[in-house]
Amino acid sequence: MTAVAATAPGRRAAARGYARYAAGKLGGAAVSLFAVLVTGFFIFRIIPGDPVKVLTQGTPTTAEELAALRRQFGLDQPLWQQFTEYVTSALSGDLGMSYQFRAPVGELIAQKVPATLLLTGVAVVLYSAIGLRLGTRTAWRHGGTADRVHTAIALTLWSVPSFWLGLLLIVTLSVGVGPVPGLFPTGGMESGDTTGAARAVDIAHHLVLPVLTLVAVGYAQTLLVMRSSLLDEMGGDYLTTARAKGLRDAAVRRRHAVPNALLPVVTMVFINLGHVVAGSILVETVFSWPGLGGLFYQALRVPDLPLVQGLFMVFAGAMILMNLLADLLYPLLDPRVSR
Repeated sequence: MTAVAATAPGRRAAARGYARYAAGKLGGAAVSLFAVLVTGFFIFRIIPGDPVKVLTQGTPTTAEELAALRRQFGLDQPLWQQFTEYVTSALSGDLGMSYQFRAPVGELIAQKVPATLLLTGVAVVLYSAIGLRLGTRTAWRHGGTADRVHTAIALTLWSVPSFWLGLLLIVTLSVGVGPVPGLFPTGGMESGDTTGAARAVDIAHHLVLPVLTLVAVGYAQTLLVMRSSLLDEMGGDYLTTARAKGLRDAAVRRRHAVPNALLPVVTMVFINLGHVVAGSILVETVFSWPGLGGLFYQALRVPDLPLVQGLFMVFAGAMILMNLLADLLYPLLDPRVSR
């Protein structure tokens, strides 16, 4: 009873410490989100281009009609008034009306989310699993042939721009090279003439190249971060103690080394989960994938200010949320973080 009672104050102190830690992180996330809200308004107004002139390009338009469009879009108002209305609407959940699509920004984003979640979700699961597995193996047997080969490949792929890799895959595996025919579609999400199981197979066929592009770059980053983190842990005295107790090498790695090496990897994995919502603008554009990345590229070309602002908020908000979840998870992995 005495031992149990003695541990109760410690648990309460730990709970209070975690509560203060969580409150600080939540406050920081709220400040970051407001900073994104403000930045998203001003940064896209630096982009050269007049939305009204772009949208009426090729159509005979009088000065009165141009002025009417400016009034309709609210571009005739002073900048401070535009900013006030933008912040007020955004805080109430209204992201505005798209200039080019003449539809609510929220609805446009919701329509594109499934395609982005499919593409980036599959890619994140694959490259996280592959990168963590190979990063652990190469670090534990560092200096060997497998370590040198995997590290060299990862460094090369991490330095390659994703859009360039995507174009290379299109040339070699979609268009075909010499006697080698093209094996995969050049772009899009589906052919549009299939249903049922055949449609699922068709979508999977279209997924191969964009997923391969994302996996190639993502697994390289995950492998290198996991390898570096585990190498830092391998000199720890606690591993020597674990071995002295008679634990097998695999058990020492699994029970002691890997859990302590996961903190930086957790951050990266959660950031990658943020990318599941944000998508990959360059890869989606290269492969004409009908997701949020492609929609963002379309919006930038005008520029469609409500749409780019709404997408920027969604992208940044997803990253802030994932970082917050990673921060809240840290103390569960290592209680020293919240002290």
